[in-house]
Amino acid sequence: MIRRILTSLVLVLLAPAAWAAEKVDLELVLLADASRSIDAAESRFQRQGYATAITHEDILFAIAHGRFKRIAVTYVEWGDDTSQDVVVPWTVIDGPDSAAAFANALMAAPRRANGPNAIGAALTVAQGLIDTNAYDGARRVIDLSGDSAFSMDYIEPARQAAVGAGTTINGLAILCRQADCGGRPVGYDLEAAFAAEIIGGRGAFVVTADGRDRFAAAVRRKLILEIAGPGLPGAEQLADRHR
Repeated sequence: MIRRILTSLVLVLLAPAAWAAEKVDLELVLLADASRSIDAAESRFQRQGYATAITHEDILFAIAHGRFKRIAVTYVEWGDDTSQDVVVPWTVIDGPDSAAAFANALMAAPRRANGPNAIGAALTVAQGLIDTNAYDGARRVIDLSGDSAFSMDYIEPARQAAVGAGTTINGLAILCRQADCGGRPVGYDLEAAFAAEIIGGRGAFVVTADGRDRFAAAVRRKLILEIAGPGLPGAEQLADRHR
């Protein structure tokens, strides 16, 4: 009996690497708005913005200059409190090939999420994906995009739970997706609402997109800042190229 116990302990000590989480610089949940205010064309446009951004040379530069030179990313679309769809599961991006594979998977997947805004549920699902993945990130970020800060459920408990777990919540406030946008889609300051009600944690920020061209640039800027974090010299200057 004692011999069996000792043998089991030796096996555990000899094989920790098999169970160890993979080290990455960042665990990133891209939490994209797919609520009923987003039609099929807008959903595809939004995906295209992320697919193009993740393969951009400046994004790859930021990844390559991290300590582990790789990040783990998943893309999730959210709608109502029962509708959150993992469009692309956790994927390690460590160079052009893996970035292209992520982008291709994103553009090929069907849309499933829909319904009215349930931002609290979306944040809860995103944090659950972070808590249960196979990665050990130096930083953890939930990146929520949306054209409204209105929610059918309570945001604050989900925000507090994520921040309390060490996750940063950033926001992409979508003011307009169209090139001829003549105004904001809501009658209030969307950036301020994101800042007050949604984002949180260390270094949290909001980036805004106010037109078709600006959306693509805003996604790139946001990703550079999230991937680089506080450790990459010149990250702000690199991100500023995408204002």
